[in-house]
Amino acid sequence: MGKRILVVDDAAFMRMMIKNIVTKNGYEVAGEAENGKQAVEKYAELKPDIVTMDITMPEMDGIEAVKAIRTIDPNASIIMVSAMGQQAMVMDAIQAGARDFIVKPFQQDRLLQAIERVLARSRK
Repeated sequence: MGKRILVVDDAAFMRMMIKNIVTKNGYEVAGEAENGKQAVEKYAELKPDIVTMDITMPEMDGIEAVKAIRTIDPNASIIMVSAMGQQAMVMDAIQAGARDFIVKPFQQDRLLQAIERVLARSRK
């Protein structure tokens, strides 16, 4: 069975795009959330293998959500998805425990490489 992914983004079209890419490539979408607060709740409920996490969202941003998820599961595999020009926030996210990041707009290959890299690291 394919690895399960939780897709988190406040933009419905981004969630749809990520879901299409991952399902076409053999992954299962465990669930989706449109803000950090929902992401933390869904993570606890669904226990996905990987989370794709937008940085800028309402209610709770991606960095706070990463910290909250890492308190639930210190080994959580989270890939940050940021817009151009958010390098400082990406660094904060990595320090908070994100395992990798991709920058929007991204190519399908870049997302899949990040997922494979994170999965390879989590197997060790």
